[in-house]
Amino acid sequence: MKYTDNIVIVTGGGQGIGLAVASMYAAHGAHVVIAEQNPAAGEATVEKINAARDTPGTALFVQTDVSSPEQIEQLMQTVDSRWGRLDVLINNAGLSVWESPYDLAVDAWDRILNTNLRSVFLASREAAKIMRRNGGGAIVNLASTRAHMSEPHSEAYAASKGGILALTHALGVSLGPDGIRVNAISPGWIENGDYSALRPQDHAQHPAGRVGTPDDIARACLFLTSKDNDFITGTELVIDGGMTRKMIYEP
Repeated sequence: MKYTDNIVIVTGGGQGIGLAVASMYAAHGAHVVIAEQNPAAGEATVEKINAARDTPGTALFVQTDVSSPEQIEQLMQTVDSRWGRLDVLINNAGLSVWESPYDLAVDAWDRILNTNLRSVFLASREAAKIMRRNGGGAIVNLASTRAHMSEPHSEAYAASKGGILALTHALGVSLGPDGIRVNAISPGWIENGDYSALRPQDHAQHPAGRVGTPDDIARACLFLTSKDNDFITGTELVIDGGMTRKMIYEP
C-alpha cells in the first residue's frame, strides 16, 4: 500500500485515532492535511510527522471546526489551491456527551449531530468535487460499534454514528460513478490513553485477547483506501477484537 505523494485529509487529526491515522499515511509517503479545531494539538501532530526521520511524507495543519460548513469549505479550498487534487478523506472528527435523554438539551443534541454526522456529509461532498476531477478517490468515515449497541445516556452519540453508517452506503452508491469509494470503520474499545494501565479483565473481554490501539484503525484506513481494494465500497468494517460478537452472562 504505497501512498507516495497522495494528498490525504484527516479530520480530528490532533490526537488519538486521528493522530495515528495521519502519522501512518505520512509514513507511507502521503502529504497529510491535519484538519483540527485545537491549534496546539494540530501543530503538535504536524511537528511530530515532519520531524520523523523515517517518514517520507509531510503534514500541514489547517485549523478547522467541522461543525462549521464554512470552515469545511475553506479546508477544501486550501487543499485544492495548494495541490489541485485530493486522494483520500478520513472523516474522523467527533465528540460525545453522556446525558440522560430526559435532560439532554436541544443545543447539545445539535452540537453532536452537526459535529459527528453533518460534517461527514459536507466534508465528503466538498472532497468529492475535487476527487472527481482527477478520476476519483476514497473516503473513510469513522463510525462506532455504538451504532449497534449502547450504554445508557448515549442517545446523541449513538444516533450520529448510526447515521454515519447509513450515509456511508448512500454516498458509496451516489459517488461510485465518479470513481469515489466510501466506506466506514466502526471501532470498538480503542485505548487512546495509558495502555499499560489496562487490567487483565479489560483485555479478556475481547476474543482477540487485547484492547485495541489507534494503530489498529490506522492500518484499516490504509487498507480501505488502497487502490488495490477498489471493489470495496459502501460497507462497514467493525474493528473491535470480536467484542460485540461475544455473548456475556452474569456470573
